[in-house]
Amino acid sequence: MSAIGEYSRTDALKSVDKVHARSFAARLWTWRYIMLRRLTQFGILLLFFGTAHWAWHYPAKTPLLSGNLSASELIGLVPMADPFAVLQIFLTGHVLQQKVLIGAAIVMAFYLLVGGRVFCAWVCPVNMVTDLSGWLRARLPIPPMSHLSRNTRYFVLAATLILSAVTGLAAFEWVSPVGMMHREIIFGLGAGGMALAAIFLFDLLILKNGWCGHLCPLGGFWSLVGRSAQLRVRFDKDTCTHCGECARVCPEPQVLNLKRLEETGYVVSGECSNCGRCTGLCPEGSLAFDFRPLIRAHARRD
Repeated sequence: MSAIGEYSRTDALKSVDKVHARSFAARLWTWRYIMLRRLTQFGILLLFFGTAHWAWHYPAKTPLLSGNLSASELIGLVPMADPFAVLQIFLTGHVLQQKVLIGAAIVMAFYLLVGGRVFCAWVCPVNMVTDLSGWLRARLPIPPMSHLSRNTRYFVLAATLILSAVTGLAAFEWVSPVGMMHREIIFGLGAGGMALAAIFLFDLLILKNGWCGHLCPLGGFWSLVGRSAQLRVRFDKDTCTHCGECARVCPEPQVLNLKRLEETGYVVSGECSNCGRCTGLCPEGSLAFDFRPLIRAHARRD
């Protein structure tokens, strides 16, 4: 068994019923990380929107958060840049400004600490579209229509970098649905709606977690970074009953490899997005966020 437990559609619906049978307060606690992720995603977009349209400044005459998710600046002092976008630009042969390099280093250091794919679950606005698609798919009788290896994203990642070097253009930045959705929300250009609709329908009708879990090269990049990240999902084998709740809700269920979890005591794979679905839903509390050094120190004491 590759992951903890195996769930049929009937089992999944029964599990949903169990959640809804709980008290409202218990459900809120179960959904706490989902709510925090939405607050984070909307909050970041609101900061960009408020700066662009309502002249939010701090201190006076200093834009609060200018730019976009590829390159931005916080209160005129802290540069931030997407390392994947910077890598593409570097491969095009363009000279990178010092501020951009510093911004990429700041962002990389942050995600090395909290987990590379935290961006995918907590910041990326497209995640809201794919989560909605996944939510509907779990409630509609839609049979799987296709199968695709999750390693495909790494081939797309490699192709993106090669195209950037060959064409002299940052390949993914030109077609990125992340950038499209950001522009849709902040500036209302309207051209990216079709791309987002295509992703929504692809995930809903063709392949579960199709875009984020199989194709997105940005997600593949952060998965590689995430292998060294310090914030991990800790696993307590003594309390785990192998109920399968975590595997049912996880958008990357392959990371919940039971043998690997028992050996290490935490989710090792960088493909984990630290979305918190499993930690919030686990009825025994066997899964929880912790830092890798603390997990290892606890294992040595045991």
